[in-house]
Amino acid sequence: MRLGHFDDVDLAMMIHTNWRAEDGKAGVPASNNGRVGKTARFIGRAAHAGGAPHLGVNALYAAQLALDGINAVRETFRDEDSIRVHPILTHGGSQVNVIPGEARLEMYVRGKTAEGVADASRKVDRALRAGALALGARVEIDTLPGPMPLLCDRAMARLFEGTARGLVGAEHYRDIPHRSGSTDMGDLSQVMPVLHPYMGGARGPGHSADFAIVDPELGYVQPAKALAAMAVDLLADGAAGAREVLAGPRPPMTRQGYLAFQRGIARRELYDGGDPT
Repeated sequence: MRLGHFDDVDLAMMIHTNWRAEDGKAGVPASNNGRVGKTARFIGRAAHAGGAPHLGVNALYAAQLALDGINAVRETFRDEDSIRVHPILTHGGSQVNVIPGEARLEMYVRGKTAEGVADASRKVDRALRAGALALGARVEIDTLPGPMPLLCDRAMARLFEGTARGLVGAEHYRDIPHRSGSTDMGDLSQVMPVLHPYMGGARGPGHSADFAIVDPELGYVQPAKALAAMAVDLLADGAAGAREVLAGPRPPMTRQGYLAFQRGIARRELYDGGDPT
């Protein structure tokens, strides 16, 4: 969008492979989470772990306490905001006989609304600062924009439902509730009508070693047919279907407003938890 590649695009659609049997062979989710990304670099002071640990500031322990703080605030997340925070430790020291002078965390903060993500992000930042404060370390927190919450257009969803029932059978179609994963289709949904349905054909949890396409017809062929059928339905009769979609509720953002919002999320904070001098 920043480069103008979507300037002449009025609406968009993609299909995601589904692996959850309870969601049937095809369906449209009510919505999906958005997210921001975060990295936290804890800066302590290296020292000999056996001979002079009292001279060090353990950055790894600061990161560990920050993780404990993130876990402690989870009970303050509202169920309706569908918050997900999942950090990983990407660096915790390089030599076992040295007090770690640097440690790094990376995480996503996900939520159903931009407001929910922002609230959870503030709480995560507070926990990161608390870890640094407890050990007298510094922490450098980078927050980066990620995919925004997905809003599927209802008129497009109705068209897809008719197509999907014809392809997989009415008994295999589902209206899927909110899903807590994220997709960059959410960004497009903030500025234009979009559809992001799911179709089956896989088994095993997504993003796991057990994930596999077990029904090639459903996993590959039917999604292609569904996309082609949607194009026909939207563009037939002088694009009557597409015109109906565009006459419906407008997306919440303009394209320039979206870019300004995402740029406003990107920031870096340096917090010094050391003793005052």
